[in-house]
Amino acid sequence: MLGLLSYPFIQNAFLAGTCIAIVAAVTGYFLLLRGLTFAGHALPNIGFAGAAGAVLLGLDPIFGLLVFTIGAAVGIGLLGRDLRERDLAIGILMTFALALGLLFLSLYSGYAERVYSILFGTILGISHLDVLLSLGVSLLILLSILALFRPLLFSSYDPEVAEARGVPVRLLSIAFLILVALTIAIAVQIVGALLVFTLLVGPAATAGRLALRPWAVILLAIVLGLLYTWLGLLLAVLSGTIPVSFFIAFLSFSVYLPVRLLAPGRQRRRRPAGPAWAAASGEGRPQPVSSRASNDIPERSIRP
Repeated sequence: MLGLLSYPFIQNAFLAGTCIAIVAAVTGYFLLLRGLTFAGHALPNIGFAGAAGAVLLGLDPIFGLLVFTIGAAVGIGLLGRDLRERDLAIGILMTFALALGLLFLSLYSGYAERVYSILFGTILGISHLDVLLSLGVSLLILLSILALFRPLLFSSYDPEVAEARGVPVRLLSIAFLILVALTIAIAVQIVGALLVFTLLVGPAATAGRLALRPWAVILLAIVLGLLYTWLGLLLAVLSGTIPVSFFIAFLSFSVYLPVRLLAPGRQRRRRPAGPAWAAASGEGRPQPVSSRASNDIPERSIRP
């Protein structure tokens, strides 16, 4: 295994995988907290249509992927907070985008190899330039989330109270979804559009069952994401035929399942009772809530 690390393409894969695993774990935590897991599933599929359209126009698929995912992210952010209506609109938008992707591929006369690589990922074939790009975009996303951390956390737990206190909830939602779109754009080179959902949701979902405080959940999610990515890469290289995305998804499921069975409902019982900004920063005193509100999912607001 140590000998494998001497190859440049293996080093590139590990460096890019490390960057993407970290940023996917951080954005995945807020994705779960805000009840946007379906949006996280839909954006990579919508991005596939953009990649196919870019190939049809003779452009780099990554540009089409970015345009479609960011455009869809803005649209989802404008759909409002009603969960049922939002998920319905996301589902219709995703199916329409997939139909467009199939149309673009059928109109393309050549072999769209780069489009199919976006579907399944090509981490073992990325270049040093791709590593630098992944590093730069990852730093941009992490710095943006760090700058928005407290208002983003507050609006994730209690959007109505946050809006009443002057927090721009709708603008924060759009900004966060744009960051998710950027995360997806750089993560598809590892697991592909079909399985990018694994890195976004798997580590954060498992960490949320094992830790309470936001920073503890995020750090644990990062550790789990790195382990899944590193082990997945090693196993894929040693197998020679099985793709990295399978091992990452398998490891994520294998860890989440026993944690889910052994710690059912842990998140709800130990969820912070007060505003999220107080739980994160240690400022202020937790506000009392009713027993019914304390068992609610983070998507719904807690009324005093």
